[in-house]
Amino acid sequence: MHTFPRPAELHLSVERRPVAGACPECGADGLAEYRVLSDGGWFDVCKCQVCLASVSREPAPPFGSYVPLGLQIASSA
Repeated sequence: MHTFPRPAELHLSVERRPVAGACPECGADGLAEYRVLSDGGWFDVCKCQVCLASVSREPAPPFGSYVPLGLQIASSA
């Protein structure tokens, strides 16, 4: 049994941050940055929101925005 509530939304979405510039494929001004999960893991991408062409794609942390409790190590100073 899970202790977290199920999402109430029918569709989940991620915040997309607008980026200045034009799409190299279609020329549209609608670029955005956001995190995606693909067959290779999590990636931070910049994509055209009109034709979905990828402008950039870089590996993100292996667990996305989730940080397992055992991986947070506090420095002792």
